[in-house]
Amino acid sequence: MAIDTPDSVADAASRSALRRLWGLVQRPVFSGGNAVQLLRGGDTLFPSMVDAIQRARHEVCLATYIFHDSPGANLVAEALVGAAQRGVLVRVVVDGFGTLACLSALRQRLCDGGVQVAVYRPIDRWWNWFQPAQLRRLHLKLCVVDAEVGFVGGINLLDDRFDLSHGPTEQPRLDFAVRLSGPVVAPIHQATLAAWTRAHLGRSLKHEALAIARSTQPLARLRRLVRRLRMASGRGLQAMPGDLAAVRAAFVLRDNLRQRRTIERSYIDAIRRSTMRIDLVTAYFYPGQSFRRALLQAARRGVKVRLLLQGKLDYRIAGLAARALYDEMLGEGVRIYEYTPAYLHAKVAVIDDEWATVGSSNIDPLSLLLNLEANVIVRDAAFAAELSAQFDAAVAVSVEIDPSQKYRPGLLGALRRGFVAWIARVYLRVAGSTGRY
Repeated sequence: MAIDTPDSVADAASRSALRRLWGLVQRPVFSGGNAVQLLRGGDTLFPSMVDAIQRARHEVCLATYIFHDSPGANLVAEALVGAAQRGVLVRVVVDGFGTLACLSALRQRLCDGGVQVAVYRPIDRWWNWFQPAQLRRLHLKLCVVDAEVGFVGGINLLDDRFDLSHGPTEQPRLDFAVRLSGPVVAPIHQATLAAWTRAHLGRSLKHEALAIARSTQPLARLRRLVRRLRMASGRGLQAMPGDLAAVRAAFVLRDNLRQRRTIERSYIDAIRRSTMRIDLVTAYFYPGQSFRRALLQAARRGVKVRLLLQGKLDYRIAGLAARALYDEMLGEGVRIYEYTPAYLHAKVAVIDDEWATVGSSNIDPLSLLLNLEANVIVRDAAFAAELSAQFDAAVAVSVEIDPSQKYRPGLLGALRRGFVAWIARVYLRVAGSTGRY
């Protein structure tokens, strides 16, 4: 019979407290002893994913907004099928809107190869388009292999030199992901599995309910199902990263259950604590009042704030929204750059010398209030320096907005800002979002 030592009892109590903390205080929860590798673009990400999947022994879980029929993505698809055919449990969940154009062929290819495919909020009936919940999309880009290696970022399974709206491009889009190993992979694995389970049950809830009812242990089966549905629980992690071994990392999630504003709060907390610099890259920039206030207050107290935004627009309304805020930002000393060599899709930030984040969340209402999103926060000076070098390289080929030139001054500017704010409010209300933005 096992005897509980004082240390084991204390460890168990600590883990229990941390699990309660994760549910009640929606802030980053860190682990130490991780390995983190920065990956730029699908040209770098896809081979790394394929290598990990080809080494898989037990399980592969993948979640993505877009899974396109293109050479790089097809290599990942081949690796997934190959893993399934050698007996690895492979689960893939894709978004019903993001992957709509390729969904039928993708489903057939993966399912015929033994991959278990789930579709999040499918749009395969005309009435699906009129359901407000359809505005809440799965925007995650996650992959976990054997619960040991994880990938998190903003890169869809789509070639770098192809845009769904504009076709082939000469230059690769600017985007990033990270390859992770260590304790931080556990909540990533749980979140990916939960996303797949939720999408899967959307199509087979009746079957699952019957299976529970017919089971010899219905309560046990129901508890297992609930565990699979729950997003990351923070097991074995801690809220304060200071006494952890390098590399310290936290997985932060935005869902429509417990973690509604975790990513937004993580950004705001880090911005409020900043003392030297804030370098932020996002494809779509229309932050809420609290986020804008934190940025402006940082600039007023002397923090160097730089924003890298789209110069080559994929969606005109997104550019309109961001530019409606230029005068406010420039007026407080924030420097704004527009990336023009190619499409910008990255969602990353570096704050001071050791705080950095990479993920799927833009700084706009869709990402911060509606979609399923995931970022990794890394507290490590070397990683922050590497990501900062990528930021500086991108800024060097970008166009800086001249703060002396008013961006749509006077009545025209006021009308534009009012129109963007009205569109955002209507969209959020139709989608069922609650709370202030």
